[in-house]
Amino acid sequence: MSKHPRVSKLFQKDLVAEALKDSFKKLNPAAMIKNPVMFVVEIGTFIMLVLSIYLLFRPDAVQGSFMYNLIITLILFLTVLFANFAEALAEARGKAQAETLRKTRQETPANIILPNGEIKSVMSSDLKKGDVFAASAGELIATDGEIIEGIATIDESAITGESAPVIREAGGDRSGVTGGTRVLTDSIKVLVTTEKGESFLDKMISLVEGAKRQKTPNEIALTILLSGFTIMFLIVTVTLEPFGRYANTPIAIASLISLFVCLIPTTIGGLLSAIGIAGMDRALRANIIAKSGRAVETAGDIDTLLLDKTGTITIGNRKATNFYNVNGMPDSDFIKYCAISSIADDTPEGKSIIELAKKSNVEIDLDEFKNDTFIKFTAQTRMSGLDSARGLSVRKGSIDTIRSLVQSNGESIPAKMQKIVEEIASNGGTPLAVAVNGKAAGVIQLEDIIKTGIQERFERLRKMGVKTVMVTGDNPLTAKYIAAKAGVDDFIAEAKPEDKMNYIKAEQVSGKLVAMMGDGTNDAPALAQADVGVAMNSGTQAAKEAGNMVDLDNDPTKLIEVVEIGKQLLITRGALTTFSIANDVAKYFAIVPALFIASIPQMQVLNIMGLTSPQSAILSAVIFNAIIIPVLIPLALRGVVYRPLGAESLLARNLLIYGLGGVIVPFIGIKLIDLLITFLKLV
Repeated sequence: MSKHPRVSKLFQKDLVAEALKDSFKKLNPAAMIKNPVMFVVEIGTFIMLVLSIYLLFRPDAVQGSFMYNLIITLILFLTVLFANFAEALAEARGKAQAETLRKTRQETPANIILPNGEIKSVMSSDLKKGDVFAASAGELIATDGEIIEGIATIDESAITGESAPVIREAGGDRSGVTGGTRVLTDSIKVLVTTEKGESFLDKMISLVEGAKRQKTPNEIALTILLSGFTIMFLIVTVTLEPFGRYANTPIAIASLISLFVCLIPTTIGGLLSAIGIAGMDRALRANIIAKSGRAVETAGDIDTLLLDKTGTITIGNRKATNFYNVNGMPDSDFIKYCAISSIADDTPEGKSIIELAKKSNVEIDLDEFKNDTFIKFTAQTRMSGLDSARGLSVRKGSIDTIRSLVQSNGESIPAKMQKIVEEIASNGGTPLAVAVNGKAAGVIQLEDIIKTGIQERFERLRKMGVKTVMVTGDNPLTAKYIAAKAGVDDFIAEAKPEDKMNYIKAEQVSGKLVAMMGDGTNDAPALAQADVGVAMNSGTQAAKEAGNMVDLDNDPTKLIEVVEIGKQLLITRGALTTFSIANDVAKYFAIVPALFIASIPQMQVLNIMGLTSPQSAILSAVIFNAIIIPVLIPLALRGVVYRPLGAESLLARNLLIYGLGGVIVPFIGIKLIDLLITFLKLV
């Protein structure tokens, strides 16, 4: 499937240039205070700058040389700048995507239909919610709305990136249209469903720009936790100064600030916003509009997933696969009756019956029935057929409908036919009964085709700890068969809209988070009730308003991808938080011995890295603390590779990689930097 152009390269020249410029703009304390960890680093940088200027004119042996303090100041400044750059780069990628979308959004003329029926040409910006406009072949749809009259083929590639046109029509669950898409054939009347500035394009632009992004509850909670760590290490650092005086070891301000900056979680503090923005970016690249970052996060914690059978687990259209004649008439006659009873059935199932009849070498001459009355299939009657002027009456429909028909004629369903019906249902098929002149004649078998690879995808979800539930209107026997074949954990048979709602409520009462996808007005209550409700863009306005995500591709299996995106976001944030906190161990062993080793030689045992000098140790730790942020930017933006493992296995794996790795990497990095500093004779 073709998608719209997305920003894929992390370090594009123009994006990097813009991000660098924004990095300096973000140094404004009013902006920095939103990130408490980096804000205190900025304060520390300012203090070091003042101290460096002071030492230029009033040297102090205790505080160290002017050059040493200036180097510390510059490194602290770079630490803040790198953190700003990570966030600015994530925002720049979003702005680039937003600019692409803005080119799609343009002022277009719209033929508004006035209450008196008059048609007036206005610009799309003048349309209000509740207005009705007409759109014909070749015209752009002016704004988001719902088709209230007509059917049309529509090119949605400007929004979804999908080149194949789609059919949208009034009265069903695929009546929604999006501004900026183009009508290819026919004409439609559209009811405007959004106010100015609230269209999907507007929402997409707002979401991907990132600068106005609202922090999620998890992100806020982590920010508070990191602030707590910062306050704790501030107390630890401040108390070291009197300890130093007691030990006759005056500690330089540069050393205290360096220790403080190195111990607080600057790595995750600098990358936290970038991780959140990148998570929203990944959702958009999957053609998903999340109304908030919270919805993406919640998807990562989902316990139960409700999926419609049709179009999700199965291909969508059932096909006729067999004819069962129970009347004793010639098979060719029975097949012919099956075919002519389906002529007025415009559903895919009805068409497949005629195709199967042709494969059985049964040809139908429509001229033979030109004076006859065809009975069209409707959802209400659940039956189609033909009444011939020659006295022939043929009906095809659901088993219950045909049973009622034959019973009204004083007949009954033969035991042989009933057995065939039960066998078809138990094997996952759908039986349709055929009656000729009021008597049961036989059965047509319809089969659902399960999508290739769907079993593997459900197995992947199972490994994630997600329970899958199939929702279908089929009878319990059919539903059980398909559920077993597809590999889902549970199913809801003969499902009505309220059944979905009740199942979701029951799961939530037991403390579980539930996700589901829907496109119709009847899905709206369940979408609103679900913790993650994904509505299809082609669906009704009620469904799109009820859900907290919208799938632009109208792909029912997208729920599986949504869960993986959410989990990747949570894992990335957790992994980098673990790595950041683990870093402190190595930096502690680098700086603390350096502070006291001169007066307390016994602390040499803690200098396990064998760093050259106290000044070199402090400088090495501060440099490592700064450069690790840009090194981890690609990981923050792309996300940690997600593998469908159980919670315990995943925790153990991440603790090993990012916990233990977070301890080992700084030991190696600081030692290498120390060797380089010594070689260059910087201190």
